[in-house]
Amino acid sequence: MKKVIKTSKAPAPIGPYNQAISMGNLLFVSGQVALNPDTNELVISSTEEETHQVMKNLEAVLKEAGFLFEDIVKTTIFLSDMSLFPQVNEVYGSYFKSDYPARETVAVAGLPRNVNVEISVIAMKG
Repeated sequence: MKKVIKTSKAPAPIGPYNQAISMGNLLFVSGQVALNPDTNELVISSTEEETHQVMKNLEAVLKEAGFLFEDIVKTTIFLSDMSLFPQVNEVYGSYFKSDYPARETVAVAGLPRNVNVEISVIAMKG
């Protein structure tokens, strides 16, 4: 059965979508950007800080659904410019202990609110 996941500890959706949907042992988390849910302001002082905020937002949604970073099986990273890859990759990697998920990283023409980083994930229990 499909279940909508919502938490005030991550940014509220800015369109007709949900933060995440769980179905059975799967969790599909919508793309997160560096919006601080407490202030509703973007955290974009550096690529590293932006990426940390994205990961914190993902973590909040995962926790609300009862999942951990270790449960992530697939990520998609969207970048405004592929030159940001080394900084994003370093911060992203620091959130995983081992058995990294499958992933693709793509540069795109634009992202919501003109951010530089957006990440979505799929997680699985069991």
